[in-house]
Amino acid sequence: MDKALVEARAAADRGEVPVGAVIVAPDGRIVAAAGNRTREMNDPTAHAEILALRTACAEAGSERLPDHDLYVTLEPCAMCAAALAAARIRRIYYGAADPKSGGVAHGARVFTHTQAHHVPEIYDGIAAQEAADLLRAFFAARRDIKE
Repeated sequence: MDKALVEARAAADRGEVPVGAVIVAPDGRIVAAAGNRTREMNDPTAHAEILALRTACAEAGSERLPDHDLYVTLEPCAMCAAALAAARIRRIYYGAADPKSGGVAHGARVFTHTQAHHVPEIYDGIAAQEAADLLRAFFAARRDIKE
């Protein structure tokens, strides 16, 4: 999660919502690391999880990552959760909960639906305070700029 937090801080420095993600291979190597780039890429799908999935799948030479784990600083949204299910990611470890836009424990709860093709193991609250503090500081600074 430390590397995901580094990616989240880098995203904030770029003016992006500070979310970072890493994907870890079965041997413990980080095979992908990314932070949000939706503004930079003018792409609403350029969430940290999606970018990390793209890199990890390219490295694996497969659209599936059944033995890989994702660490992400914020609860994945419904779009990201669906992509993680499609990739057959083994485990998701996330930091801060996202009651407004989350798709795992909140909102759409993607993995609870009978249509979910794959349900990864979920572990929440990993470095949650640090991840939440990054988000709060980012949005507080944005509010100060507008005032």
